[in-house]
Amino acid sequence: MTRRIVRILLGLLYFAAGVLHLALPAPFLKITPAWVPLAPLVITLTGLAELAGSVALVQGHSPALRRAAGWGLAAYALCVWPANVNHMLMDLARPDHGLGLAYHIPRMLAQPLLIWAALWAGGVVGRHHIPVKR
Repeated sequence: MTRRIVRILLGLLYFAAGVLHLALPAPFLKITPAWVPLAPLVITLTGLAELAGSVALVQGHSPALRRAAGWGLAAYALCVWPANVNHMLMDLARPDHGLGLAYHIPRMLAQPLLIWAALWAGGVVGRHHIPVKR
């Protein structure tokens, strides 16, 4: 039951984030590190990845698809971490310190939890897997 609740919450989180990436890309473009090529395309692709991952994570027909979504969303959360670090550094360099440490420190600490939660909710970790006989 708990895993299902986390799966639904993560699905909602990633679905909302995907919609925001597609509908309002400007804030995401602002925090994208300069070394990321084709940033507008990357933002669009990340939005699509979030939408696809969220749907795959919450669907109830294929445990294999849920596991794939868990792996994909965990990898996604790892790959966007540099944008979160860049956002923090840009914000803290502002005279008013932007959102400040009270926002950015918990956000940085939450990233590994998001990675783990995607793996756990997708059934990648925390279950005893029975080997498939071939």
